[in-house]
Amino acid sequence: MDSTANTPAEAEPWALWQKILFRFFFVYLLLQVAPWRWFRAIPGVPFVLRWYYTAVDWAVHAGNARFFHVREVLVPVNGSGDTSYAFAEIWLYVSIAVIACLLWSVLDRKRREYDRLLYWLRLTVRYYVATAALSYGIIKLFALQMAFPTISQLATPLGDLLPMRFSWLFVGYSLPYQIFSGVMETTAGLLLLYKRTVTAGLFAATGAFMNVVMINLSYDVPVKLYASHLLFSCLFLLALDSKRLVNLLVLNRATPPTAAYDQIFAEPWQRWGSVAVKVFFVWQFLYLPLTSGWARYQAANAPAKPGPFKPGVYDVRSYVVNKTALPATSADTIRWKDLIFDNNGAGSVNTSDQVFWQRYRRGYFRYKPDTVAHTAVLWKTSAKPGDSTAVFNLRYEVPDTSTVRLHMVIRGDSVHVELVRVARHFQLEERQFHWLSEYNR
Repeated sequence: MDSTANTPAEAEPWALWQKILFRFFFVYLLLQVAPWRWFRAIPGVPFVLRWYYTAVDWAVHAGNARFFHVREVLVPVNGSGDTSYAFAEIWLYVSIAVIACLLWSVLDRKRREYDRLLYWLRLTVRYYVATAALSYGIIKLFALQMAFPTISQLATPLGDLLPMRFSWLFVGYSLPYQIFSGVMETTAGLLLLYKRTVTAGLFAATGAFMNVVMINLSYDVPVKLYASHLLFSCLFLLALDSKRLVNLLVLNRATPPTAAYDQIFAEPWQRWGSVAVKVFFVWQFLYLPLTSGWARYQAANAPAKPGPFKPGVYDVRSYVVNKTALPATSADTIRWKDLIFDNNGAGSVNTSDQVFWQRYRRGYFRYKPDTVAHTAVLWKTSAKPGDSTAVFNLRYEVPDTSTVRLHMVIRGDSVHVELVRVARHFQLEERQFHWLSEYNR
């Protein structure tokens, strides 16, 4: 009997360039993905993560001050994911990966292969892509990522919009297109959760994120870094399987199924542990987003509570400051030209007055009315997280369905404004669609 019949085959040695690239990408992707963030729902993990991110923040600022010099003062990640802090963070991760790769290559130069570590890297990057695809896909399924244009946005001249907002409104206008995008991304995420469909999931995710990256690059959407990392992660995993895929898709050769994502656990407790982790992921990144998205969808589509002001466009019939009427032809840039109530809590004014949040040549505000006292508190809220500033209190009158009078004090000046609602019609609100079109609209 052959004594070697039951001996496991020895793993094939890797080429030197493969080992060097693996060492670099193992460190860089682990830092970039930060898989420990996925377990923040477990008690005690948030406490550890606070210390971790404190250390990262110190390293980013220290590295930028001494080596990277992206900007003198780093702006943290906010509504934009492409801030100077984000770029300095990438330089830090690349630098750490290069240094770690060099040290690793010297200290572990006799290593023949990294098959086991490669399994864990594949698993980590695979779930990184899957969780992102499910996150973005599910909110699009409920049409929550890009909202339909508000009245203020419909009234904004097209040439005043920035490319990012233009693209956002393009997607938000069409409910079917946004849901279709969500279906594609959610499908990619679901396929990535099952090891037998990982390759199909990677192709689906690559197509979806390639489209996202092109939109971000073409319309200056400030999520270029994150989207590019997601696309790179898909291509990275496909590249690891490139020989098999080329044989199958290009050379039309018989190709065996991949075993790269098969479990490497031998002990029963390890297999049960992997099942528990999978259940945790499905609960956190599939079940919770679905239930949360459904709740948000119901809230967003619930009938609006009646408010004192009917949504619509209002022309400024009169504008009086300290008992002096300012005519519509006045060169005063602070004078209001028109006012729009988007809904029962937000609106905008056609003015350059900095007391409002200025965006696309309009001043945006939010308000909370007291329908008993006929007063309202008005504040401006910008896109910056936590940026909410009280502006002033006002008293209002609604003598009829088309007239509104506002009385307030702005910067110490007594201001009285009379508004009249106009029948402004926007064709875009009709959500037009025609199977048969006799001419080009």
